[in-house]
Amino acid sequence: MYAGGSQGAVARGLSDVQVSSIEGQSGWIVRNALVDRLGNGAGAAPRYRLDVRLDERLQGLGLLADDAVTRERRTLRARYQLVDLGSGKILLDATAAADAGIDIVSSEYAVIAAEQTALENIAREVAGQMVTRIATRLQQPR
Repeated sequence: MYAGGSQGAVARGLSDVQVSSIEGQSGWIVRNALVDRLGNGAGAAPRYRLDVRLDERLQGLGLLADDAVTRERRTLRARYQLVDLGSGKILLDATAAADAGIDIVSSEYAVIAAEQTALENIAREVAGQMVTRIATRLQQPR
């Protein structure tokens, strides 16, 4: 699929994808991960636009007798569409998702840091799934 390296057909196709803005902190992280992998329309003129909507959840699990949460699950789901800018046709309409478990400890700082790290990790994973799916779609005949 990636034959030809940065000059291959798939790499050139991916560089023709412009990533639209995505709301929120998780959107900023996902968008940056996508831009790093795609190039954000680094070609002469973008041929495609990627529209992304995120659904993010932080769910408490592992309750103790005093209703204290001992574990959390952070979930990030992306619904995305790859749009051909020339025709306005939607070439790909798909979802990507990832989740991570977080242990709740006595240090509030450690919990906040773990939640942030989990968000960054699942955002990169979701972006990777999206790029793989987009590359596969761009390789198919239109």
